[in-house]
Amino acid sequence: MKKWLKFLIIMLVILIYYWAISSIDVNLNRIIEGIPRGLIIIKRMFVNSLNLLFSEFFFNMIVEMLKTLAIAYFGTFIASILSIPFGFLSAVNFSRFSRVFKIVLNFIRTFPEILLAIIFVSIVGPGPFAGALAIGIHSIGMLGKLYTESIENIDKGVIEAIDSAGANFWQKFFFGIIPQVFVYFSNYSIYRFELAVRSATIVGMVGAGGIGTQLILKVQNRAWEQVGIIIIIIIITVALVDFISYQIRKRLV
Repeated sequence: MKKWLKFLIIMLVILIYYWAISSIDVNLNRIIEGIPRGLIIIKRMFVNSLNLLFSEFFFNMIVEMLKTLAIAYFGTFIASILSIPFGFLSAVNFSRFSRVFKIVLNFIRTFPEILLAIIFVSIVGPGPFAGALAIGIHSIGMLGKLYTESIENIDKGVIEAIDSAGANFWQKFFFGIIPQVFVYFSNYSIYRFELAVRSATIVGMVGAGGIGTQLILKVQNRAWEQVGIIIIIIIITVALVDFISYQIRKRLV
């Protein structure tokens, strides 16, 4: 590579960094001044909050966390079912309109879950149902894409063997295709549930129910001890869900 081109690339990278830093108003003085306040908040969240362990508030937040898990589960369940026809319609080896449906899946994925949650809160009202719908619709875009890739990579030899035995379409479908993709579909759905637990917490912050709603209310009220308890519950729950789902997926594979 010529020296002038290397110099040009280095200058371009420097300019990009300068543009990024100047655009977000980086101020080291604000960081230094904010450190003492941050330490006080952290102490209140993770030290003082220990006094609230096993209190009435703690058990109320456990109930809200269970609602969040229900939102994630129901949303993932909706997506897992609806993504199956999308997967087959988007697969090039099964549909003449695969390009159209792939565009539809891409379009669905462009909508952030929090935006969908705001929309559904306006449509069906605040609460867990709006959160579940937001998680479900957004997950269709992701699961549909993964299902499509699984279907496109099936072993055609199995289908040809069943076909040579005189099987009809539905026999080929249930005995040649479904057994090949079932494990992948299950694996992707469980993995999506892991992500949905985190997402369900976030969509709750815009009124879609669950522990996220409680979290944003406590943050707005600067009740940092209660915020700490909520965060501890979320961390433990997410860790448990990740561990359990990993064990299930490992056995499926």
